[in-house]
Amino acid sequence: MFNKGQLSHVEIYVSDLKLSTIFWKWFLEELGYNQFQKWEDGISWKLGNTYIVFVQTVKKHNQTKYNRCQTGLNHLAFISDSKLDVDKMYKKLKKKNIPILYEDRFPNAGGNNTYAIFFEDPDGIKVEYTFNNFD
Repeated sequence: MFNKGQLSHVEIYVSDLKLSTIFWKWFLEELGYNQFQKWEDGISWKLGNTYIVFVQTVKKHNQTKYNRCQTGLNHLAFISDSKLDVDKMYKKLKKKNIPILYEDRFPNAGGNNTYAIFFEDPDGIKVEYTFNNFD
C-alpha cells in the first residue's frame, strides 16, 4: 500500500558504480534493504515501498566532482532503532575506514534532540544515520 506523499525512490548518479555498489550494499543491507534491480549501468535496493537507485554517470558528465554544498542534494538521512544502533554503526564505519563527519561532535552534531552519525560515500555524498528523539 502506498501513501500519498510517500517518497517513491531516489536516484543518484555516481562516478564509479563498482565502488559505490561496495559501499552502499553493506550499509543498505544492514538497514534491511534488499537488492531490487540490477543492470549494466545501475543497481537499486528496496525497503518497503521506497527504493534507492545508483547509476553510473556517463563519461562526458563525469568530469565535475559532486559537492554537497552546491545546489542539489545535501545528504540522505536514515532512521535507526536506537542510540545503541547508532553506536554500533559508528564502530562498523570506523572498522571500514569510512570518513566520519563532525566526529568531534558525535553523537549530537545534528542538535540536542538528535543522536546521529554522519559519514560520506565514495563520491562525498553525506549520509546520516539517526535516532531522533523529538518527543
